[in-house]
Amino acid sequence: MRFLGIDLGTGSLKLAIVDENGRETASSSAAYAVTSAQPGWAETTVDAWYSALVGAASRLPADEREAVSAVGFSGQMHGVVPTGADGHALRAAMLWPDTRARDLLDAWRGPQPNPVAPGMAGPLLRWLVSHEPEIAGGTRWALQPKDWLRVKLGGAAPASFVTDASDACATALAAPSGEWDDALIDALGLPRTWFAPLAASHDIGGVLSGEAAAALGLRAGIPMAVGAGDTPCAALGSGLSSDGDALLTTGTGGQIVVMCADAPAPVHGLHTYRAATGAWYRMAAMQNVGVALEAVRGWLGYPSWPQAYDDAFAANASASVSFLPYLSGERSPWMNPDARGGWLGLGLDDTRGTMMHAAFEGVAFALRAGLDAVRRHSGANGAPLDSMLLAGGGSVDARWRQLLADALRVELHAVDCPNAATRGAAILGGIAAGHWRIDDLASLAPAATLVATPRANASLDARLARFIDLYKRAEDWFTVGRESA
Repeated sequence: MRFLGIDLGTGSLKLAIVDENGRETASSSAAYAVTSAQPGWAETTVDAWYSALVGAASRLPADEREAVSAVGFSGQMHGVVPTGADGHALRAAMLWPDTRARDLLDAWRGPQPNPVAPGMAGPLLRWLVSHEPEIAGGTRWALQPKDWLRVKLGGAAPASFVTDASDACATALAAPSGEWDDALIDALGLPRTWFAPLAASHDIGGVLSGEAAAALGLRAGIPMAVGAGDTPCAALGSGLSSDGDALLTTGTGGQIVVMCADAPAPVHGLHTYRAATGAWYRMAAMQNVGVALEAVRGWLGYPSWPQAYDDAFAANASASVSFLPYLSGERSPWMNPDARGGWLGLGLDDTRGTMMHAAFEGVAFALRAGLDAVRRHSGANGAPLDSMLLAGGGSVDARWRQLLADALRVELHAVDCPNAATRGAAILGGIAAGHWRIDDLASLAPAATLVATPRANASLDARLARFIDLYKRAEDWFTVGRESA
């Protein structure tokens, strides 16, 4: 018996098949581009997603695919796919790094249960109504990315038009519990009928159609779990189950997730969301991790990541060079869509290795700013958050892991599972099929290996302090620059 997990990420789609014991038996992936037709836009066509899925599936062993009994989904959060009644996407998906709606956040004035960013479904749909009224007029469903993909694989059957609380609560259109906020939706002028009914992440959200089964090499009619957002799926796949368990994920963006037995109080700059299991988690979400490092690698002309790592970590850290990684604005803890990035303090003796090293440090410091916000609100138990699980494709180099441990002041334990979010999605499929129960999750936790222990480093601490000071000094400048543009 096998279960397939599909993780629809921002820049790539990943697949993993797990067996009846939760062990991964096969995996594959395929990349696609995030396009920006205009400054601040971030989009991907759904055709690119589906083509990536078919291509990745073709690289899984045929016998493994034939043994799959259920499918589960993990997906990038916040973005939206305007969809017709037949499940056909009416335009490219608008994604979480998108900032086109940054001037439309006035409807979320005052204290909010969760921070609102321009790349969330609420602001993006408000923009759609104002700027693309024909598409808005033809929209029947405003789907989250993983929900669109499930609808596609289910042949647009009525049972597939659902979503889950972990995704809904991150749209800026719902309460932290995931229940749709009808009053807010009405105030924004959005049709309430656009938003799919809620189901549990492990509920069945349709079955695989014959057409999709043929394209993927799977059996038609197998159940598909509703699925969850990528962060809660990564937490599930990594084995987070107890109050205070913490996870750092590094991919295109970065997330620091801390599990909570009860709903934590709202805190500016941090998110309180529902987990895939129905529990809660507090999260610091940083937009600029892999996306910033990939941009720097390209600017500096490194043809491969190994060369970029070697140059960066062979270079001594410059005492004068700082890099702000906020190339697409920032969420936690600043909640500033106008934030921008770059180097400061460069001299004639600096090299591209120096600049690459500063970029790694800048990303680590941005993660530290988010973690410190979590630490300040860790609850009555005063959890020190000095140990975290580590997952994500952006944290495999040992030197980068050590820098993260030093900058964050945490022990890092790499989850012995290369595809945590995909594994979490597969587990949801197994629960939907009746093979596991929610109560079984603790026993399915993967092993984790200690990969980095923090070391005292006074010069690094000084550069961190300078980084925070530099951001705060530049904050007003970001806003003035935008207003004068």
